[in-house]
Amino acid sequence: MRDPPVAGVLFDCYGTLVDVLTDERDIETYRCLSRWLIYQGVRIAPEVLRDLYTCRVEEALERIGEPHPEVRVEEIFADICAEHAVWRVDTALLGAESARAFRAASLRRLGVIKKSERLLDLFSGKKTGIVSNGQRVFSEQEMRMLGLYDRLGFVIFSSDLGYQKPDPRIYAAALGRIGLSAPEVLFIGDNPENDVDAPRRLGMQALHVEEAWMRYGV
Repeated sequence: MRDPPVAGVLFDCYGTLVDVLTDERDIETYRCLSRWLIYQGVRIAPEVLRDLYTCRVEEALERIGEPHPEVRVEEIFADICAEHAVWRVDTALLGAESARAFRAASLRRLGVIKKSERLLDLFSGKKTGIVSNGQRVFSEQEMRMLGLYDRLGFVIFSSDLGYQKPDPRIYAAALGRIGLSAPEVLFIGDNPENDVDAPRRLGMQALHVEEAWMRYGV
């Protein structure tokens, strides 16, 4: 049987459209952030910052009580900054800025995957969107800087919803945004469970990104 015609395409982000490498374990990441925080009115040692951040994320995920929970890292950093502020700070604003500074400190590589960019060109006449396990607070800015964000009809990050792929609700949200039935939509990504198996269980077409490159000759 031939696959039904594709009217819309959903992409994963990292590892599919965007090549990224970060190191959130390296203590140097936290040294950079700790030094930056000095000038924001927050005093916290790198080792304390690393341990608090790791612990708070784990605790927040457990509290959510979802099979595939997601947090907003800016909220984690806002709480840490509030507890270690030397003078009065805008914790909500500083939480977001700290999350971005943390990402910058941890970033080792960031760029567009050229073959996948050609897929975007190929599907430019169809409805498109991104469904990513990512943090909007910095992922949106990365996509905008790489010239990708406005090339798609919409972008859903897991931090928007409080749960991650392969939770079925994140794909249902994407189908609602794209305005098509599941069989009309092709999902492309690099994770076999999140981007191929889970979408297929909902009736979507799905391809691993490398298979999509081969099928569409990019």
